[in-house]
Amino acid sequence: MSAGQPLRLSPIMAGAWRMAEWQMPVAERLRWIEHHLALGVSSFDHADIYGHHSVQQLFGQALALSPGLRQRLQIVSKCGIRLVAPGQPGQAIKHYDSSAAHVRASVEASLTALGTDHLDLLLIHRPDALMDADELADVFADLQRQGKVLHFGASNFSPSQFALLHQRWPLAGHQIEFSPLHLAPLHDGVLDQCQALGLPAMAWSPLAGGRLFTRDDAAALRVRQALLALAAECQVSLTTAAIAWVLRHPSRPRPILGSRRSQVSAEAVAALGLRLDRQQWYRVWIAATGHELP
Repeated sequence: MSAGQPLRLSPIMAGAWRMAEWQMPVAERLRWIEHHLALGVSSFDHADIYGHHSVQQLFGQALALSPGLRQRLQIVSKCGIRLVAPGQPGQAIKHYDSSAAHVRASVEASLTALGTDHLDLLLIHRPDALMDADELADVFADLQRQGKVLHFGASNFSPSQFALLHQRWPLAGHQIEFSPLHLAPLHDGVLDQCQALGLPAMAWSPLAGGRLFTRDDAAALRVRQALLALAAECQVSLTTAAIAWVLRHPSRPRPILGSRRSQVSAEAVAALGLRLDRQQWYRVWIAATGHELP
């Protein structure tokens, strides 16, 4: 794939942010990747900081066991967060850094850790209040010209922050938090902007970080009850119903699943075959907000 080709992401994506916690042997990490590819989940989400800067190396070690897999998958990575962590000298506080020097250094480190010569998509992880859009556009151009990054985007930006950078460089996607328990993108203009620009919204934590299944706060209980009723009606699992709800938005969000369990991914992929009608979708929205429509 070259920088001149459109970005291709699978409709369901796999998130690797917890891979260090899973403590999988390298062969098991490879099976995790292969399982997702067999399901049609070919896009894998990373960030330089995941696992305190360890996850990309863990993923790269698995890919090295089967180098041909790299041509079958897309690697999305993020940069721009500086952590106070071992191996990160000179950082006294957590802060954001979208400077050209940091972006270049992060890309080089990611490529080395992953054992690849390019990233399919690089996102600025969080909106940096000191972001210089012109400086970022220049480093994007350099990295693309060198073939090290094919496409660029943003993560967790407001519509105005996204528009500022998009005016300087054509962004290819926006990663946001979106689930039946996090409705903000429906009403703050983020998903409107994705739909207007025809760009994919990558939805992190589409199952609310497991809150849909485990928490007993009022909103979680209401939404779980609504989703369980929907799941019974459609004869699917709770996971499938929740992911179908996310997929139903016309901006066509791409949910990012972060589970080591193969069953969760399979149930998420099953949601691609389930299109909720408006009343089904709004029943969940009403449960999430706790009130009827005005």
